[in-house]
Amino acid sequence: MTVRVRFAPSPTGMFHVGGARSALQNWIYAKQQGGVFVLRIEDTDAARNKPEWTEGILSALDWIGISRGSYEGPYFQSANAGEHRAAAARLHESGRAYYCDCTREDVQARTGSQYQGYDGYHRDRGLGPGPGHALRFRTPDEGATVVVDLIRGEPTFENKLIEDFVIARGDGSPVFLLANVVDDMTMGITHVIRAEEHLPNTPKQQLLWEALGVKPPIWAHVPVVVNEKRQKLSKRRDKVALEAYRDEGYLAGAMRNYLMLLGWAPSGDREIVPWSVIEDEFRLDEVNLSSAFFDEKKLRAFNGEYIRALPVAEFVDACQPWLTGTGTIAPPPWQPEEFDADAFAAVAPLAQTRIAVLSEIVPNVDFLFLASPLIDEAAWTKTMKDGSAELLDDAVAAFEALDSWDAESLKSTLEAVGAERGLKLGKTQAPVRVAVTGRTVGLPLFESLEVLGRERTLTRMRAARLRLV
Repeated sequence: MTVRVRFAPSPTGMFHVGGARSALQNWIYAKQQGGVFVLRIEDTDAARNKPEWTEGILSALDWIGISRGSYEGPYFQSANAGEHRAAAARLHESGRAYYCDCTREDVQARTGSQYQGYDGYHRDRGLGPGPGHALRFRTPDEGATVVVDLIRGEPTFENKLIEDFVIARGDGSPVFLLANVVDDMTMGITHVIRAEEHLPNTPKQQLLWEALGVKPPIWAHVPVVVNEKRQKLSKRRDKVALEAYRDEGYLAGAMRNYLMLLGWAPSGDREIVPWSVIEDEFRLDEVNLSSAFFDEKKLRAFNGEYIRALPVAEFVDACQPWLTGTGTIAPPPWQPEEFDADAFAAVAPLAQTRIAVLSEIVPNVDFLFLASPLIDEAAWTKTMKDGSAELLDDAVAAFEALDSWDAESLKSTLEAVGAERGLKLGKTQAPVRVAVTGRTVGLPLFESLEVLGRERTLTRMRAARLRLV
């Protein structure tokens, strides 16, 4: 038997990081088993679906390494609507489903509780199809439904506790439960790997598989992804869009590695490992049953490690979208013609060790490409105190006299200026840094001044001095 797994997102918004984890888990499992990964777009919610969301899913999968052409599909659930209706009809004809025109209020009136499930009122009343007549599955009265789950063992659900659930609406359109089952049957899916939030629906879906005469798939319900308050990640409350992390400058390799660690770990006391190790060692039956905490701080640290591990040339290439204003959330504060590739290449090794996400490259190097620095007013107020004007005067005079404009000469010269005032280098260089870069923190100062050049450095220091008048 060829293993066939599927990833079935809905194109109703940005691509959720939890969905990305499910896609990766399915992808790796299929590769390990020599099987097939199927992509199905569940697009039957016409009111919320948008073509750009579908393209967003495909692009996001590309980014994390599940490239187009390497999987089967994408298929679209809407294209299988005829099969969904045909399955509903077969279930009715075989007596496994019946029509019901009860409203929620009807059920509540009979049971006396808004929390009571459907009471089977129309099971044997012979109601036929018609407007407002929903089709309900006839759940067995006795026995239990056993779900074979690669992660959770064999969860068992008593059938008497499963209500006769709706499989087609009053207008005849099948609901998600039935459409999902029929699609999986049509596509020959053998294993369904998904989040545990779907587990309550699984006995219902398994009953549908059996009623339609097909052997159910093997299930694997992985733990849900939660935030720091142990709440399920929500797009309304949490930062969950994979595209947002991509556009902020997270590397695909770091994101991929981190997502696979949500509920699982490779052998040994290690977390950052080559992707080939994850592909080789990942096992569904080793996935932890506890909810998986999506720790953005940890992801950020991961990403910093991945950035520092890049060859410098690759780091330079990776920064280009943020430096040139292509494919980013916002363009850089300079015009494209102001960007100096040689200047950036000179400071790239220094910047590479100081940023955790690629978008941070802009505030670290913007002073190189602007006519004047963007002054952080809080930094100015904190740094430019009594004595700063005179210190800048002395520094300008000392820098003007330099024969060689290099980092070492600049450093020793400014140290001497500070020593005459009884200041250590840290105190001495702070006003110079703010005058030249606009900030109190950034790349190593003297290497930055060397790249910026004598003329631009002195011009900025003089301008800062005039502001202190």
